[in-house]
Amino acid sequence: MGRELERWQLVERSIIRKYRKELWNPFVAAVKRYELVREGDRIAVCISGGKDSMLLAKLMQELHRHSDVPFELKFLSMDPGYNPENRRRIEENAALLHVPLEIFETDVFDVANAVEKNPCYLCARMRRGHLYSHARAMGCNKIALGHHFNDVIETTLLGMFFGSQLQAMPPKLHSTNFEGMELIRPLYCVHEDDIIAWARYNGLEFIQCACRFTEKNAADGGIGASKRREMKELLRALRKENPDIEKSVFHSIHAVCLDTMVGYKYRGVEHSFLDDYDSPRLPSSRS
Repeated sequence: MGRELERWQLVERSIIRKYRKELWNPFVAAVKRYELVREGDRIAVCISGGKDSMLLAKLMQELHRHSDVPFELKFLSMDPGYNPENRRRIEENAALLHVPLEIFETDVFDVANAVEKNPCYLCARMRRGHLYSHARAMGCNKIALGHHFNDVIETTLLGMFFGSQLQAMPPKLHSTNFEGMELIRPLYCVHEDDIIAWARYNGLEFIQCACRFTEKNAADGGIGASKRREMKELLRALRKENPDIEKSVFHSIHAVCLDTMVGYKYRGVEHSFLDDYDSPRLPSSRS
């Protein structure tokens, strides 16, 4: 008889076997389609302690084992001021899942919560900067974040409805403040429902939103009133009429037709359809 597998090994097996179609295949598809991992990369997988980033850590470990492309991994977590319970849960889950996690501390929550205007924006900017800085100090050239398919869709809609812009979340981007550093999103094609199913199947419990600002305002409806939650509810309602509504949005950001856009911005420069409106049209152009 073979030896009984330990829990972390069963978790890894579930990714490759039971959830291969839902998790492993779309993860690999994104890595290949968007060229997220290249030979010689040294990638810092950034772990917040939630389900998404912990799954990302396990997927990246599997990729490291099986990929023909040689690259290195580091696992990094920033403590922006978590309460002791959340900090302990992150450490326990990392140990349980055999993720060699390095944790560093910052005062991001204290700084962000001290401002009245846009604390969430400031928090996100500061967290990203600390992660880039620490990852670079570790010799990494990339950071990997756990944004998934549904994050992409919701962010696109948020930009349209509340930001007055057609702006998506790209699968990778170069840092503008940390030269030579790049951000990648390997869960780009992985659906949140499948991540939740994987966590439940394995009996895993991760921290939810650990933001002090959210916790402080939860009693006043802060969580329920969030715009991202509104997008989730809207998409849930739209799915009743069109089960593929999220896929439609996802495909649309891969097929933007600039010929029909009144204006657009490229590399920070704004353009108008009037810029070349009177220029000779190609034979394939139709009115």
